[in-house]
Amino acid sequence: MDDARRETNPLYNTNKLKLGTFGTNVSGGCSITTAEEALVTSWPNTLGIARAADRVGLEAFVPVARWKGFGGQSNFNGTCFETYTWAAGIAQATERAAVFTTSHVPTVHPIMAAKQAVTIDHISGGRFALNIVCGWFAPELEMFGASIMEHDTRYDYAAEWIEIMKLLWTRDEEFDYEGRYLRVTKGFSMPKPVQRPFPPLMNAGSSGKGRLFAAKYADMVFVSVGTTELDETKALIASYKKLAREEYGREIQVWSNAHITQRDTMQEAEDVWRYFVVDKGDDQALDNLMGIQAVQAQRLMPQLSEQRRLLLKGGWGGYKLVGTPDHIVAGLQKLSDTGFDGVLLSWLDYKDGLARWEKDVQPRLVQAGLRH
Repeated sequence: MDDARRETNPLYNTNKLKLGTFGTNVSGGCSITTAEEALVTSWPNTLGIARAADRVGLEAFVPVARWKGFGGQSNFNGTCFETYTWAAGIAQATERAAVFTTSHVPTVHPIMAAKQAVTIDHISGGRFALNIVCGWFAPELEMFGASIMEHDTRYDYAAEWIEIMKLLWTRDEEFDYEGRYLRVTKGFSMPKPVQRPFPPLMNAGSSGKGRLFAAKYADMVFVSVGTTELDETKALIASYKKLAREEYGREIQVWSNAHITQRDTMQEAEDVWRYFVVDKGDDQALDNLMGIQAVQAQRLMPQLSEQRRLLLKGGWGGYKLVGTPDHIVAGLQKLSDTGFDGVLLSWLDYKDGLARWEKDVQPRLVQAGLRH
């Protein structure tokens, strides 16, 4: 299966550590900050970032599915491009990288999602991929007249959603589908995807139910990691791959995210990081975000450590890479050694970050054997 997709989709290339951009369709990107350098959502901005990342050879563009922001002075992620149409535009304007859509399954019917996905797959020449999100942000779902499902139910619903998508992508004849949550009568869709049998899927399931779901359905599992959790994460990555292989006969990749602050000296980099995270960080937006998560978990959210709060403000809790080009490469080497197949990258200023990356980091990654 992967061999067929490898012909068109760079997610299956031979780079030891694959890389992508994260969150370039939403205001602020991945930084919960009021700093003026934070990403402003405009088509020229998001398109320029995608073309720069495509030029330097990154494998993926992964957007954030968002319908409203988190308030605070920055209203973090509050200005956002819808991810299917965003992906179609980015696919037309780029040549190499895989273009993801991030889709909340409760907000779009699988027949519509399947058709949109195939359209983007054809626009991109077989570079499309789908990041599946089961839905956790109640204020967004309420906009659609929907309520938050119970935790395990979300995954059961998403499983039916994916099963219908795969039938639409692969069946040449009409079919009926009778699930607990979804029903299709005489389902049919043409054309079929460029990628056979269908485009790759990503999911970030982390609970017991979520891990089973990801191991069964996802080709890329997303695991977030902080700076002090690598030993524990190494075992987690191995357990995901073992579960997929032994229970479902599948080989999967495991990806994470990292936020980069790169300068010529460590002091310069630390000063920039402190400026946009400590001095300009939007604590109200972060508190709003964590409060909503606590309600969805139906429990009191324990007081976050200051380190965790800083990581969330600095880059959605991603791995912190602050320092010189050599520090950045060493950090990425650690992630690779931990077992990650890919890392999604973000910067406070994506354009500046990618320019520094191309000049100083990319050649070092080649020398380290992480990239061709």
